[in-house]
Amino acid sequence: MSRAFVKESDGADVEELAELKLSPHRNLVTAEGMRQIEGQVERLRAELAAARLADDRAATKRIQRDLRYWSERQRTAEPIAPTPGGGKVRFGSEVVLATTGGGEAVYRIVGEDEADPANGKISYVSPIARQLIGLAAGDEVSLPNGAAEVVEVR
Repeated sequence: MSRAFVKESDGADVEELAELKLSPHRNLVTAEGMRQIEGQVERLRAELAAARLADDRAATKRIQRDLRYWSERQRTAEPIAPTPGGGKVRFGSEVVLATTGGGEAVYRIVGEDEADPANGKISYVSPIARQLIGLAAGDEVSLPNGAAEVVEVR
């Protein structure tokens, strides 16, 4: 059959994208985490407008999916204000650990969306954070690389 008689795609056949999976855990966020979520929603709304203007159906579908995810994260966010004092590790705390061999590790317990382990920000549902929550200076914890002692809770 000649290509002259084949219907060209009008973009309606853009493949459906799987929805982004939402966490089953509470959506706890720090003030910084809330700003990050709000920034994602604003950025995606602007990208969606640009994709629609360019009539880019594939980008529009992807951005709409991402916007649904971030809008739901924004809707369900539970901002947690830092709790001063107390000396115990909790959500939002920064924890300084003395590790085996004289090293030091610093972790900040944050929400899932703002976690960045390479920069010391760990999700409150991560195994390490779960071990740290409730500890105080002088307490010991077992980490994947060996034992550590809580030196300071900020």
